Amino acid sequence: MSVAVKEPEARRRTPVVIGRPGKESPRTAVLRSRIRRDRTLLLLMAPGVLFFLVFQYLALFGNVIAFKEYMPFLGVKDSPWVGFANFQALFGEPAFWQAALNTVVISLAQLVFYFPVPLALALLLHSLIQGRVRKFVQSVVYLPHFISWVIVVALFQQVLGADGVLNGVLGGSDGHLVDVIGNPDLFKPLMVLELIWKECGWGTIIFLAALAQVDGGLYEAAALDGAGPWRRFWHVTLPGLRAVIFLLLILRLGDILSVGFEQILLQRDAFGPDVSEVIDTYVFYHGIRDQNWGVAAAAALFKGVIGACLVFTANKIAHRMGEQGVYR
Repeated sequence: MSVAVKEPEARRRTPVVIGRPGKESPRTAVLRSRIRRDRTLLLLMAPGVLFFLVFQYLALFGNVIAFKEYMPFLGVKDSPWVGFANFQALFGEPAFWQAALNTVVISLAQLVFYFPVPLALALLLHSLIQGRVRKFVQSVVYLPHFISWVIVVALFQQVLGADGVLNGVLGGSDGHLVDVIGNPDLFKPLMVLELIWKECGWGTIIFLAALAQVDGGLYEAAALDGAGPWRRFWHVTLPGLRAVIFLLLILRLGDILSVGFEQILLQRDAFGPDVSEVIDTYVFYHGIRDQNWGVAAAAALFKGVIGACLVFTANKIAHRMGEQGVYR
């Protein structure tokens, strides 16, 4: 004969605790379990997190120099505060506004002439070229991305300079020289041309990945309905790329005041600062060379604030148009 033993009421109401009973809540136990399960992924992620913490977020505190008369031997902490005096000096300097104007013109030219090129190249590779030829073309157009700007600028100088290959072919007979390198009127088109040659192949990767996600059945259904290539592109391909195009445009707007520091610094002396000075080179020459740290930091902070405002505005517009944008 068995005897049923009743469990005490207080014991029945006690929640089940995973891990260390009585020392941690169920939520903590679940978190500990997940960390133990994903410890390999967390270890792989740690270097990237440290990089952003040190070089992106901790570096933000350096912007305080924009509000100080920074003296290296005193340090950031002991340098005297000057309020907005650095910004007043910056905004009253014509050289800064000339650099800002050059930055905006070059950036808009890159946005208009460079941005569509990777998209067109991706559509060409995806639609017209197949098999080994497609892989070969992809490999060839990717290669310039891995070449440094020093090599790229040197190559263009060897081709378009006064003693370059172009003059050897076109101007050798009548003695007429075509000197692109050093002509201030051709500086901005040259910046865009160099960027297209170097980065358009690499930029096609994202568009090709987006095109691979488009359902092939939609093309077949559209073809059965009598849609031609142009209508299939307009009603199937373009909607499939729309979210990616908006995302890249927003990211590009956030970086619109960064037009390639290394590329322009290497060619600034050949074209002159009037046409080639941009905000990045202005910060470099006023901060590092002239040791005017406060004004240079104010210029860099101004550039960052404008970029952040553009990202917020473009992301808001994307939401109004029904797109995901960069964040919600």
